[in-house]
Amino acid sequence: MQEGLKIAPSTNKPVNRVTAVLSSFGMTPLGLVVLLLLVALPYIPPFNQEHIIRWLVSAALIAAQAIAFDFTTGYINVVNFGFAAFVGVGAYTSALLAVNLNVSPWIGIFIGAIPAAVIGLLLGLLTLRLRGIFAAVMAWFVGLALLGLTRNLVDLTRGPMGLNTPTLLETSANRPYYFIILAMMLITYLVLKRIINSHYGLAFRAIGQNLDAARASGIDPTYYRVFNFTIQCLFAGWLGGFYAHYFGILTPQVMLTSRTVEVLAIAYIGGRGSLWGGAAVAFPFIFFIEMLRSNLSELPGLHLIIYGLLLILVMIFYPGGFAQLYRQLAAKFSKLRTGK
Repeated sequence: MQEGLKIAPSTNKPVNRVTAVLSSFGMTPLGLVVLLLLVALPYIPPFNQEHIIRWLVSAALIAAQAIAFDFTTGYINVVNFGFAAFVGVGAYTSALLAVNLNVSPWIGIFIGAIPAAVIGLLLGLLTLRLRGIFAAVMAWFVGLALLGLTRNLVDLTRGPMGLNTPTLLETSANRPYYFIILAMMLITYLVLKRIINSHYGLAFRAIGQNLDAARASGIDPTYYRVFNFTIQCLFAGWLGGFYAHYFGILTPQVMLTSRTVEVLAIAYIGGRGSLWGGAAVAFPFIFFIEMLRSNLSELPGLHLIIYGLLLILVMIFYPGGFAQLYRQLAAKFSKLRTGK
């Protein structure tokens, strides 16, 4: 999915055609190789063990959420601190439809995205006309309110006791779920990348860099910001549906602010405004964090401290995150190849 590598002109026309086709989808040959590696990973020891494949599922889910999160944070410069709540809205909607109305989870995950998008639209209309951190703070407050509702409406959500939900598949194996969430991650990236490559993306970048200049050039900041925010919430709800029907039990913890912080950290470490950066770092980081949790279970919350330290280091040395580092290395490699 990496987009930063500039390949020197080649006389091999088939290679150029393949590169052009991949570029039209927002991908590069290297990105395709990485994607194929991710597809093959569950068959390669030691990654073929069930508990490690479960880590892969979690990594792909976080990666998909980081892509959606960066779509707003990285382009219109609005941080959605209530992101996890929108994931939870999609999760609870799909779960309740399945439990109370026997709606298939395969249908419910798409229906669950709708209320998340509607809430995002209303929140955007209320707050994205304003400057500063109003939208971020209001999104956080809405997230806390939704968290409170899921905890207190025990008759409906069963609150902290947890809501048992039907799973997408009858099998207990993790590998099929990994391929499902990997496909969802890819769809999230391709759709959002397509939007970014359109005139909407140009408007997003203009608004994110200088809102006043964007308005002076004829761009309606409110329209494009609300549109961006709504699309992010739509995908958050969709991914929440997978969460509900993968784990098979749903508690209000899915809406905790710490879940948003985890996605935020991955997106920032990966590189704001890249889309693919968060997905690229999600897999090694989630593996590292899961190993820490397994071996240092007596230190809960350690992963948040690590995320905080890494965010500080990234802000100091590489504000552009992993994507910036990659582009620098790619530029040096390109110079070595061309001899310039």
